[in-house]
Amino acid sequence: MATRSSKKQAILECRQKYCPERAGIRELRLIQRELGERLGGSSPPALSYIANVLRQAGTAVEYEDRYVDPALPEPYASRLEGALRFNDLAAAEASLRALDSAYRNYESAADHAGSRLVRKLLLRGKQRAESLAANPRVRQEKRQEKREIATWFRVWLESPALFFDWLAVRKRTEEFRQLFPDHEAASPDEAQSSAQSQ
Repeated sequence: MATRSSKKQAILECRQKYCPERAGIRELRLIQRELGERLGGSSPPALSYIANVLRQAGTAVEYEDRYVDPALPEPYASRLEGALRFNDLAAAEASLRALDSAYRNYESAADHAGSRLVRKLLLRGKQRAESLAANPRVRQEKRQEKREIATWFRVWLESPALFFDWLAVRKRTEEFRQLFPDHEAASPDEAQSSAQSQ
């Protein structure tokens, strides 16, 4: 079975053959089909994985689904690329703080394109977290964590101005402490300084 790096390398080899500069659904399917043939019995990577690898390699990819990272043109790419992380609660919170800061900067500068990109990233994060939370192949504890993270992203999308106050209260609830006993709730000082910085 091919490793992730060899799959990535195979995608990059196919990139030269099918789509060095631009790729749409047709090119993605051609690459997926060729990878399926190369891998024999293994299933080929998902279109979203292929699209992400191609985009990282500099190909203009015209394909979107919840697992494909949105195209981030400059000057947004340098600030937002890789900012969406939610492998655990701490990473999700750090990601939300960074993205919220970017969102507030874009809003204060009346940069609607930047604001929309932040919201699009967080919507993708919510959709991905919901998908993982619903996946029976994922461990129950991890599914619960992804449900919580999806809720965080949903609440931020509904009310960014109130989110960090809500999060401080949420982390102090009995339900949260029972579900995530190892996660530390923000102290009142941290919650207050977070609210003042907004």
